[in-house]
Amino acid sequence: MQISNIYLNSSPTKLYCGYYYLNMNWHCKAFNDLSPLELYKILQLRSEVFVVEQNCIFLDMDNKDEGSLHCVGFINGGLAAYARLAPPGYIYTEISIGRVVTSPRHRSKGLGKELMQRSIELCRQYFGNGPIKIGAQYYLLKFYASLGFKVISDIYLEDGIAHVHMVNGR
Repeated sequence: MQISNIYLNSSPTKLYCGYYYLNMNWHCKAFNDLSPLELYKILQLRSEVFVVEQNCIFLDMDNKDEGSLHCVGFINGGLAAYARLAPPGYIYTEISIGRVVTSPRHRSKGLGKELMQRSIELCRQYFGNGPIKIGAQYYLLKFYASLGFKVISDIYLEDGIAHVHMVNGR
């Protein structure tokens, strides 16, 4: 499955961080619409966090990027936040959001919440009002619950990290 011809123009926001505001530029693109530099930055951030920081050896490039949308948030040209949005039937039966990540340089600024809110909104816009399923790292359970996700599975290990499946909108 391949998604094309979907591109959300830059959507700037100002994010208050203590004493100053960050200028964010948000984009949502299909895989074929990503520039080589954008794709590089996405894979670099995912590797930095999921492989190096979380000390988890796994194959991040799982052949699911091509059929997904990519929600990216940039600050001064650097990738600060990212999520992969997949249509129903592609990864799970339900719509899904995955590979949710914020850059270590931009954490504790509310980016994760803004990223997820935007991702949910984009899923609704492009894939309809069906349930959205995620495979959430267990330590983030309260965060995802605050966004309306409910646990639908027992704890399971994925690449040595405790996870649960959660659904929003069921």
